[in-house]
Amino acid sequence: MDEREKAVPAGSGDLKYSIAAKMGFPYGGVQVKAEGRITWEVASEALTFFEIDEMGLDWMDVKILTALTKTFRGRPVGLTTIASAVGEDPSSLEDVYEPYLLQSGLIIRTPQGRQATQLAFEHLGVVPPASA
Repeated sequence: MDEREKAVPAGSGDLKYSIAAKMGFPYGGVQVKAEGRITWEVASEALTFFEIDEMGLDWMDVKILTALTKTFRGRPVGLTTIASAVGEDPSSLEDVYEPYLLQSGLIIRTPQGRQATQLAFEHLGVVPPASA
């Protein structure tokens, strides 16, 4: 059996399972599909289905990072301004999206506002401005 086909327990701490948990993916749904086994293939399929990338980012995370890196060119930006740029409620940004982006090292909070890190620029393939 290929190493990737081995079942991995849901609580193993594996990155894909952590990402799936972050996104609220129902493990039971995966287990039914996989006859009670969560394999690399099943986990990867689920993440692809929900459009979650290799860093655990969904479409809104990418939209936020794109605004910070391209629209605001790496400058610190206030929460309300980011919310307006991505069409999301400021409290949702702060409570739902920001914690994971901070924990992943993709954004930082400064006294002037939220700012994309070098890692965010690299992940999106955006060349940072000289001052970022």
